[in-house]
Amino acid sequence: DFRLADLVTLNLHRFAEDVETIVDRASKERNMERNLKTLDETWKDLHFTYGVYKDGKLPLLQVDEDLVEVLEDNQVLVQNMAASKYVAHFQEEIQRWQKSLATVDTNMQTWLEVQQNWSHLEPIFIGSADIRAQLPEDSARFDRIDADWRAMMDHAKEETKAIVVATEKGMSERLENLETELAKCEKALADYLETKRRAFPRFYFISATALLDILSKGQQPIEMQEHLIKLFGNIHHLDWEMDEEGNPTKNAIGIYSKENEYLPMKNPCACVGVVEEWLNSLVDSMRESMHQVLQEAIIDYGESEYIPWM
Repeated sequence: DFRLADLVTLNLHRFAEDVETIVDRASKERNMERNLKTLDETWKDLHFTYGVYKDGKLPLLQVDEDLVEVLEDNQVLVQNMAASKYVAHFQEEIQRWQKSLATVDTNMQTWLEVQQNWSHLEPIFIGSADIRAQLPEDSARFDRIDADWRAMMDHAKEETKAIVVATEKGMSERLENLETELAKCEKALADYLETKRRAFPRFYFISATALLDILSKGQQPIEMQEHLIKLFGNIHHLDWEMDEEGNPTKNAIGIYSKENEYLPMKNPCACVGVVEEWLNSLVDSMRESMHQVLQEAIIDYGESEYIPWM
């Protein structure tokens, strides 16, 4: 029942600037109130999803692109509200949202990095007997990391609401600790691979993944020979000496190129022991064999027709 006459009676026209300021503040505060309510409603329905690791049991975090987009937009929204001159009435709640969203952002990024590093190192430190033997201290460290990571993921899958999981008490410290410990394992592994590369410099020209596979198969040279083409200009595979039962031994007696050219070894090369050592022996055998073939070619050059000589 408010009428124009009532408005005139209030004499508001005498206080136009004050009224304008009050109305503007009220309007901005109303918008803030609506935005904060929208934030509450939005984050009630935002959930993390989980895939499974290759073992089919352990859950792995999957972050939907829509969630990332909403997070970025909401951080900008809260930042703008915090910068408003009318923030006083909602300052405590806005600061709470700033802290919560920043924590979600930081923990989510750290979580994904830890997950990626763990997934990379798990088959190396858990599945490689050679690495466990060579790096016992770091293998024990990774065992502790693995147990903590699995326990954290099993707990996380029980509560999928993103803001609840990511801001859970102790989550930041737990993720930071995992990140630090994984970095130690990565450094130890990198140092170990560096010693192998120094021992056999051709390892510098292949990826760490390929090198790890070579090291894991170093005691089984027949299985490892698939990597020879990466280490040598054109060694596709080796010709193996057979035992009395017709099974290949670990003695290489010849080399095949990818064009199926054949170079017989001057002397059999024993591909046993530490992989970088027998690969160095293979280099020596290859050079000796090539030297012998070239010497024979020089001697035969004037005594053979050109095509058969070739």
